[in-house]
Amino acid sequence: MNLNSFFVSSFPCFGHRQLFSLVTSCSVAIALTSCSSVTIDQYQATAETTVTWQVRYTPDEASYRNPRFEEFASNSLVNYNGEKPEGAVVGPDDEGLWWPTIPPKPSIDEVEQRQKIQEYRHKPELLRTVQYQLTYQQDGQTVTLPTNYQVYRQVARAYPYGKTLQLTLGINNASVEKAEAVD
Repeated sequence: MNLNSFFVSSFPCFGHRQLFSLVTSCSVAIALTSCSSVTIDQYQATAETTVTWQVRYTPDEASYRNPRFEEFASNSLVNYNGEKPEGAVVGPDDEGLWWPTIPPKPSIDEVEQRQKIQEYRHKPELLRTVQYQLTYQQDGQTVTLPTNYQVYRQVARAYPYGKTLQLTLGINNASVEKAEAVD
């Protein structure tokens, strides 16, 4: 059975064109109601950079199946609008981000203390993560939403000049997907 005959047989009251038109209309309606745009002139983008020591524990040395991860010491630093933050020691990197000091590496005693019976412990690894957010004023209220690297960089370029931004919000207005300077 091919997909075309499945849909036609499942909805016998609709023809091919009517069914296609109905599906297309519903898709467009969902897309239009789930995202919106907003124009802002007061905003701040943040990128929280975090460096964390992590150890992977597995059933045996060669196994990558069913790993268990433990996190140890961690340091974070908040970047604002692409500017160098106080306390930054590393950076800017290739993405224009500044990083905190590397936390102390866990000792062998700390690593073994978290190791379970019949587990193999791997060497501590340094994880680098970034969380992006955009805060702006809308209708007298402060709104803070998660975003991505591209939006952060666009804001970092626009902020020094006080440019107005057009934001494209994500599904249910729960994130910022795109930012464009309005000239």
